[in-house]
Amino acid sequence: MRILLITVSARGHAIAEALKRSPQNPELIHVCPSRNPGIKKIADEQYVVNSLMEFDPILDIAKKVKPDFAVVAPDDPIGAGLVDALDEIGIKSMAPKQSLARIESSKGFTRALLAEKGIDANPKFKVFRNPEPGTRNPEPGFRKYIEDDLGGEYVVKFDGLAGGKGVKVSGEHLESVDEGVEFAQECLSKSDQVVIEEKLVGCEFSLMSFASGETVVSMPAVQDHKRAFEGDTGPNTGGMGTYSDSNHSLPFLTQGDIDQAHEFNELTAKALSESCGEPFKGILYGGFIVTKRGVKLIEYNARFGDPEALNVLPLLSSDFVSICQAVISGDLNKNLVQFENKATVCLYITPDCYPTSKDRKGEVVTFPSEIPENARIYFGDISEDDDGTLRLGGSRTAGIVGIGDTIEEAQKVALDCAQLSATSALLEPRADQRTMVIQ
Repeated sequence: MRILLITVSARGHAIAEALKRSPQNPELIHVCPSRNPGIKKIADEQYVVNSLMEFDPILDIAKKVKPDFAVVAPDDPIGAGLVDALDEIGIKSMAPKQSLARIESSKGFTRALLAEKGIDANPKFKVFRNPEPGTRNPEPGFRKYIEDDLGGEYVVKFDGLAGGKGVKVSGEHLESVDEGVEFAQECLSKSDQVVIEEKLVGCEFSLMSFASGETVVSMPAVQDHKRAFEGDTGPNTGGMGTYSDSNHSLPFLTQGDIDQAHEFNELTAKALSESCGEPFKGILYGGFIVTKRGVKLIEYNARFGDPEALNVLPLLSSDFVSICQAVISGDLNKNLVQFENKATVCLYITPDCYPTSKDRKGEVVTFPSEIPENARIYFGDISEDDDGTLRLGGSRTAGIVGIGDTIEEAQKVALDCAQLSATSALLEPRADQRTMVIQ
């Protein structure tokens, strides 16, 4: 059994670890733009390419190693069609093809699909199009829609992949209608459309599902915190910390909320298959919010979340390789997917200057040689010298995960482990776990 893993980051480290736990004892071939020291220890072979967006070198490696299947983890190569390119040379992937991945890469496509299929997960929204992409046209009705239809409570979404930073919310990132109009114009100058929608108020959560056509099996619910600083303050990032509970729900959710989100994932997977003419195969990750009007969709992703993958994959007690095979073959069923009934808390440690600068990049960082059995360290933006020296990158350094019977127990494990790691360099544990627990 040979698996081609195309990824980088702490999410990739967690995926690699889960694959290697399989009783099938797979040979793991890792393709990456930089050597992740965590994945390096797990992978049987590692190939470094300039970019995961340059497909020819990746395809050459795939032809050479002849994997049984590939796992493509990051959103950019999925959205750009790497899965399609691998399929053309006879290699199936645990990830959706480009047309299906529009559920993440195009916010306008997603809203329109749900509206067309009668899936009641959308807020009020409107897609504004640019007849001349790449140019800055006069405002096409942004202000009128924001003021008259949304009452000044709005969200502007760039219609494309932006690393979790393409969305701005009124009252948080945008202080006036003028700022919203300006950001919408900026988005429309870079893409052929921009989405403006109602600002939803409530508690957010993530529900990721394994999906193969119309068969959808959900993972434990997770809550993500994107703000860079403690107390949920500061700029948005790709995600600074997450937690899950032992009952696979969250303290603020009802079973009805979970059931509704799962149903939305099922309906969306079916809608994608009908719309695109082939089944969605991979991870369907819904970002939801519980409002006074029930559960609504914030956005969909077509891959594991980061950090959410760091919470759920350590709890996966069934064979991840078998799950991947079943997703690809169309034989997925809920009996293949089992998670431990444990709580998890994940928090990232970062350079103390993050995200405002990369002044610490290149500085040496060390981590404890031993960690508790109920903790995990997943390496993110770290490089490794030939002699094994670890050096900081400019982004999130490592995801620290604590596992326990309760959220509070998992929180203590994660914080203790993060403090041990953070004392080894100029790092700071980020994301206020008290905010995560008290909702």
